[in-house]
Amino acid sequence: MKLAPLGTTGYHPNELRHTACYALPEVGVVLDAGTGMFRLPNVLATDELDIFLSHAHLDHIVGLTFLLGALYGRSMKRVTVHGAPAKLAAVREHLFHIEIFPIPLQAEFRPLAAHVNLPKGGVLTHFPLAHPGGSIGYRLDWPDRSLAYVTDTTAAADAPYLEKIRGVDLLLHECYFDDDAPREFVTTTGHSHTSAVAQLARSAGVKRLVLIHLNPAINSIDPVGLSAARRIFPATELAEDCKIIEF
Repeated sequence: MKLAPLGTTGYHPNELRHTACYALPEVGVVLDAGTGMFRLPNVLATDELDIFLSHAHLDHIVGLTFLLGALYGRSMKRVTVHGAPAKLAAVREHLFHIEIFPIPLQAEFRPLAAHVNLPKGGVLTHFPLAHPGGSIGYRLDWPDRSLAYVTDTTAAADAPYLEKIRGVDLLLHECYFDDDAPREFVTTTGHSHTSAVAQLARSAGVKRLVLIHLNPAINSIDPVGLSAARRIFPATELAEDCKIIEF
């Protein structure tokens, strides 16, 4: 299965990366709706679309307003935006307020179910993450492969969500800061640093780790120190915008 990283940074875009948006084109699933959403027409392969929001901070939702253009001219059977009820209410009330976005979005906003059935026999589940305002992680399982998406939280080798991601084939995990960042700042902002993410991946027995939600203030291909992660968990990569990941 192919994963298309449409946006791999956090907070704001920079010259190399757009904000959080990851597409699974074969099954019509998008994880978060950051500024990378404008690239969706390049990969969309279905006439049904399910968008799963981790939370409602702007770098994860602003791309919902891009759907008007991204889906223009396409005959879509269904577009559904899933998320925590309070987050969906905030998106509808504020992002799509008539004074900000005067054209209604042709999509259903649906509170997250405990389990969501996906095409090709897949199942999506979710779990809470610690982050200012709250966030949600996702696990997607098919009979022959699995994926976990964890963004906007603070990693640790014994993180509360450890068992939720155990043994996945591919872990997408936020890594906003490198190891030189002050730990108190990492924690208070609700983000992660490089070594902690690698230690978590090792503890969870995942097969492959891809670092995402990278710091946009460091305009570099490697803003978090990939070598530091690989010393702990060798099967680590950096996500890059538009570079397809097969798993």
